[in-house]
Amino acid sequence: MSRAVTVLAFGLVAFLGAAFGFVAAGGGRVASPPASMWFGGSPPTFAEVVARVNPAVVHVDVIDETRRDPHEGIEDAPALDLPNRGEGSGFIVDPEGYILTNHHLVPGPGRIRVRLADKRELKASLVGSDASTDLALLKVEARGLPTVPLGDSDRLRVGDWVCAIGNPLEFDHTVTVGVVSSKGRKIFNASFDSYIQTDAAINFGNSGGPLVNVLGEAVGINAAVSSEAQGIGFAVPINLARSVLGELRRHGRVQRGYLGVELHELDPDLARMIGLGEAKGALVLDVVKGEPGETAGLRRWDVITSVSSENIDDGDDLVRTISSVRPGTEVQLGVVRDGRPLALAARLGERGEEQPEPDPVQPVRRREKGDALGLSVANLGARSRAEMAVPSDRVGAEVRDVLGADPGTDAIERGDLIIEVNRKATPDAAEYRRIIDSLRPGESAWLLIYRPRPPGTFLTRVEVDRRR
Repeated sequence: MSRAVTVLAFGLVAFLGAAFGFVAAGGGRVASPPASMWFGGSPPTFAEVVARVNPAVVHVDVIDETRRDPHEGIEDAPALDLPNRGEGSGFIVDPEGYILTNHHLVPGPGRIRVRLADKRELKASLVGSDASTDLALLKVEARGLPTVPLGDSDRLRVGDWVCAIGNPLEFDHTVTVGVVSSKGRKIFNASFDSYIQTDAAINFGNSGGPLVNVLGEAVGINAAVSSEAQGIGFAVPINLARSVLGELRRHGRVQRGYLGVELHELDPDLARMIGLGEAKGALVLDVVKGEPGETAGLRRWDVITSVSSENIDDGDDLVRTISSVRPGTEVQLGVVRDGRPLALAARLGERGEEQPEPDPVQPVRRREKGDALGLSVANLGARSRAEMAVPSDRVGAEVRDVLGADPGTDAIERGDLIIEVNRKATPDAAEYRRIIDSLRPGESAWLLIYRPRPPGTFLTRVEVDRRR
């Protein structure tokens, strides 16, 4: 992840989730504010909006079962054994006591208490939680509670006024105002993320609080803030919440369909390389053995263009479409293989929990210029193959060093295996060099790479440079 982004829990110890994504909700309505909120050409006032929404915003306090010692590492300090504690925000979406907040506030077993706007403190139970969307649903035993109405985040425009309400740094019911700076931001999960970026001031403790439009509707759930800059906060679009919320209320978790393929985004250059007329669809880079995609007959370099007659624009679209289908359902896949259309049937499995991101890799040493792609490669020895548990069907030239600074090489690490170059197999270093030597200066080299740790396949483009 190139930008440092921090989730917004605050306390003695903030609970940080392993995966983040979309948050969704559904609930009651409150009275709408006056139709016009503009005064003499000045920006809109949120005073009446806040008066209506504030009663439904709550303070969430969590004490986890794990323990910590704040004096650890301090010489001569007495040892302490204290519970982990986190704090954040939430908002009521159902008058029967259902509260929407972030998963990273309540990632595990613990005691949860909610403080309402009228200062009542109630014990809350965790109804359900979903790491992939960073969504959690809480329940308190109360009725007739005020609620925040849900808006339409798809109708948001860059430049629209919004306000964030929450409990940053234990300052309850703090209100900040700004605009929508951008939409569709990806910061944690490339497949699920579509964050709303806003310059409304967001701080630790705002997690789970609503991002509200000028009509007093929740259009997002505040979730993260950039730690490298000011005025860059992120909220999860509310439109992605409704089906998720329903799943959490019924099952306590979200059941998502799973195909079992690794994907890469298409661009015009890559589309030409694989013989595709336009850069549209989801390109299959790898098929997980024993999963529905392999059973259905999918192969590397297939392009999935539709699912049960629903057009697929890109890989993210495919993941969201498949994930929205209940496991066990049979879907019809429209596929283009080597320029020819075909149809495949796949019975979906169930998508598992998101895995944590790997630890950052140390930068590689740069001493020489490397080959025409800025790489140094060699054959993978049997001992290294065994130590890294490389599957027998993953054969390629091992990257020993990344010596150039060309666009595309920044995705490559020492130990990666180059399996193909422009769809031509490179089972060893000699074949890799032969293919690279056949390319002209300025020509694109699309490298299909297998990374042993953590295992995965990806595609990167490097431009051939003969000046090395």
